[in-house]
Amino acid sequence: SLGKWVSQQRVFYKKNALNPDRIQQLNSIGFIWDLRNQSKGISLKVQNRFDELCAFKEQNGHCNVSTHDEQNKSLGKWVYQQRHLYKKNALDPDRIQQLNSIGFIWDLRNQSK
Repeated sequence: SLGKWVSQQRVFYKKNALNPDRIQQLNSIGFIWDLRNQSKGISLKVQNRFDELCAFKEQNGHCNVSTHDEQNKSLGKWVYQQRHLYKKNALDPDRIQQLNSIGFIWDLRNQSK
C-alpha cells in the first residue's frame, strides 16, 4: 500500500540508504521526512484533511462537502468543524489562509467568505 511505501522511504532516509535522486524527487513534492518535527504549524492530520478537500474540490468544483455525503462523511464533518471554529474566532490564522487559498466558502448562507 502507499502508506507502507511512504513509511519505508522514511526508514531508508533515516538510515542514509535512500537514493539521492529519490530524496530530491520526494523533496520536490514537499515530502515530510520526520512526522514529529514539522517546521510548519499545521499538523499532518490537518494537512491530510486539507489534501482530501483539495481532491474533493478538483473532482466536484467546490469545497462544500456535506456531512450527509456517505462517501465523504468524515471530510464533511471536518469542513463543518472548520466553519464552526471560524465563526467562533477559534481557527488558526494559518488554516484560514490555507482554506482561503482554495476558495473555501465560510458562510454557505451568503455564499461568500
